[in-house]
Amino acid sequence: MFFFFVCGEHTFRKNVDGYEGIVCQCYNCGNMAGHVIKSHPWFTFCWIPVLPLSMKGHVDVVCNICSFAQPLENRPDVMGMANRGGQQPPPPPHGQAPQGWGQQPPPQPGFRY
Repeated sequence: MFFFFVCGEHTFRKNVDGYEGIVCQCYNCGNMAGHVIKSHPWFTFCWIPVLPLSMKGHVDVVCNICSFAQPLENRPDVMGMANRGGQQPPPPPHGQAPQGWGQQPPPQPGFRY
């Protein structure tokens, strides 16, 4: 009797809170395709995740084009972009729409409406 078992590794990935929508330059290929991703590698047996290979996971800047991954700790430029650089816009006064809503832009020189 012959049994065939398949073992391997599968990595689960998800976006990191506070870094959603941030796109940065890849240091390997130079394209603007780097995103912050948290990876959790698992050992699989017959395509079923059985054992986590890392308890915390890895937070990396991963390029969507060349698949180059670099630890987030080595990218201070990306860490500074989290949560809009730590700055939040002030809330509008009570009962008013945010600035710029329902207003026309000021006329530009040499341009007629």
